[in-house]
Amino acid sequence: MNHLFLSMAKIGGILSAEICDMERISVFDMFKVGVGPSSSHTMGPWRAALDVVARYRDRDVRNIQVKLFGSLSKTGIGHGTDVALMLGLSGYDPTVIDTRQIPFYVGKINAEKKLLFDGDKSIFFDPQKNIQFLKKFLPGHPNTLRFVVRLGDKSEQMDTYYSIGGGFIKREGEAIDLEDREFPFPIDSEKDLMKWVELKKCPIDEIVLTNELTINDQSTIFNNLLRIWEIMEDSIFQGCHAEGILPGGLGVQRRAFHLNKKLLAGTAYKNKIDWINAIKHCKHTFPNLTRWISCFALAVNEENAAFGRVVTAPTNGAAGVIPAVIMYYLCFCENKGEEDVIRFLLTAGEIGSLFKKGSTISAAMGGCQAEIGVSSAMAAAGLTACQEGTAEQVVMAAEIAMEHHLGLTCDPINGLVQIPCIERNTMGAMKAITASQLALSGDFTHSKIRLDGIIKTMWETAKDMHRKYKETSEGGLARQIHEMIPEC
Repeated sequence: MNHLFLSMAKIGGILSAEICDMERISVFDMFKVGVGPSSSHTMGPWRAALDVVARYRDRDVRNIQVKLFGSLSKTGIGHGTDVALMLGLSGYDPTVIDTRQIPFYVGKINAEKKLLFDGDKSIFFDPQKNIQFLKKFLPGHPNTLRFVVRLGDKSEQMDTYYSIGGGFIKREGEAIDLEDREFPFPIDSEKDLMKWVELKKCPIDEIVLTNELTINDQSTIFNNLLRIWEIMEDSIFQGCHAEGILPGGLGVQRRAFHLNKKLLAGTAYKNKIDWINAIKHCKHTFPNLTRWISCFALAVNEENAAFGRVVTAPTNGAAGVIPAVIMYYLCFCENKGEEDVIRFLLTAGEIGSLFKKGSTISAAMGGCQAEIGVSSAMAAAGLTACQEGTAEQVVMAAEIAMEHHLGLTCDPINGLVQIPCIERNTMGAMKAITASQLALSGDFTHSKIRLDGIIKTMWETAKDMHRKYKETSEGGLARQIHEMIPEC
């Protein structure tokens, strides 16, 4: 970590376009540990339910009705919104829950028609009656959910939440609590970022690290970032070693297992470390590299689709792009190991925050450009930083990656984060690597488009996009498949 330690001495000493004012976003806001399949349709409602639990923990709760609106109602079953609500109201924490037990927990609630509110108080809860999927859209946000809490004194309390992408939630009438953060280097745009880089004469990751030090000490930051990578790495490994059919009814076959087996061609290994070493010793031909990148991305998003543990990067639906690019870099490129992982995540997190502030990371607001597009831009930036790219080349890489995702629609079949979502992660990873290569061989002074411009363009494109292409399963590929295969 010498580079980062030395840099500290040198430095010395809607929210977003959706919600309006700017926020001080930490890298750990962009990379959150959770459960699939969706950050906005699973993680957001889960966190909203946990917030309701915290608000009413000491009240005499007798019954809870949950009303889902807009995109949450249209694709909520496929995205596991009902499952997330039941688990959240039961007090389960998505960061530590044993994901293997989720079917048991949910099955018990469905069978008994009751749940333990906050894991303690038994209340009647029939998911078929207590969770309502209402089709209309409310003006606040396409992902709106409302909890109606009935208390022992027969009064009712109503709490409305917006799931605004990436696992972020906002309770109606309240600002998001980000601990009143004040960063020494406030950044709301590429222009701000480059101003600090020029002033301090240091790379982007060092600026970001200095801001993070207002929240945690350096050791905690590094350890938490490496923990984030460990979970990403685990999701790749587990996805490469799980076979079968994904849940949801589409009959989608897991592919990472078979691709991993074919690429290793009988190579023996005992654990994850041996497995990674086996990959590093594979032939580094172009076809092999592209297959491995696809395998890594497929593995993560197959785990995501199966209610496995992943890291929002910046969302669950796009969770495979960044892990795939980091694994590619660590296995096939000259690197500095953990130091580069930290640099990658710090850089990528900041780029992601710019998109959240200036546009959106919610597919229900902006289509898949807000998920795969943003994740590809983040990955391109992180990879460029690790390959000794200048700050100018880092933002150029992010711009190039997003430029070629503009207008990408969100059209999941049956509301499941499977088709086309899983494959799109492989495409996003490949585009990120290409964007990085182009930026590293380019001259920033000749660039005609800046990152701020592409973020603004993305937001304008999002607003122009028809609602049926924003996570409703009413347009695009989802509609065509329904017409060709009615049973879908």
